[in-house]
Amino acid sequence: MNRRLPKLFLIGLCFLSPTLLLAQKTTTNLKEESQIQTFLKVTEQIRCICLPSLPIQSCSFNMCAASSYLKTFIENRIKDGMKEEEIISKMENGFGNSVLQDPIVVMFQENGNQGMVDSIVYGFGPKILAQPDGTWINFTLFALGVFGLFGIYKYGTKKSRGAVVTDQKTKSDDLKATTDQIKDKIRKLEEES
Repeated sequence: MNRRLPKLFLIGLCFLSPTLLLAQKTTTNLKEESQIQTFLKVTEQIRCICLPSLPIQSCSFNMCAASSYLKTFIENRIKDGMKEEEIISKMENGFGNSVLQDPIVVMFQENGNQGMVDSIVYGFGPKILAQPDGTWINFTLFALGVFGLFGIYKYGTKKSRGAVVTDQKTKSDDLKATTDQIKDKIRKLEEES
């Protein structure tokens, strides 16, 4: 059982550490340092479309393709010369019809995702802004992790208890067999004398 505790601890650390989730940084195709910094600041303040508890910066393509495309859209706005505050404001209030020729908007239109097109053109509203306090989410993740670890611990101890009971039963049976053999030998000795 002692060998299992470090493994359980490592598994728990991975599940319980919300900073691992938030530590993921996004990648960008931008080359200039000022543009990269603008991109990082914007993507910290906009939430992921599929996982609202995360900023879009921490949202990978595997988690949410729409957010990945929005990051490319944000890169395009930065390349056009928009600053951090302007992009954030326009994400909330809309970029207008001027972005209808953007490759990402065109791709959304071709795929029939008119909702995303409308949100980009007319704005996502204040709910697009990332919420800085995810305490309840972190607490929920922590509680689920503790519950999971407790379940794993109980399952492991139940298995090992079952093995101990089986070993004790086997030893008890062996002891009984040995006692019976000794009694038989004594009986034979008594009969012979």
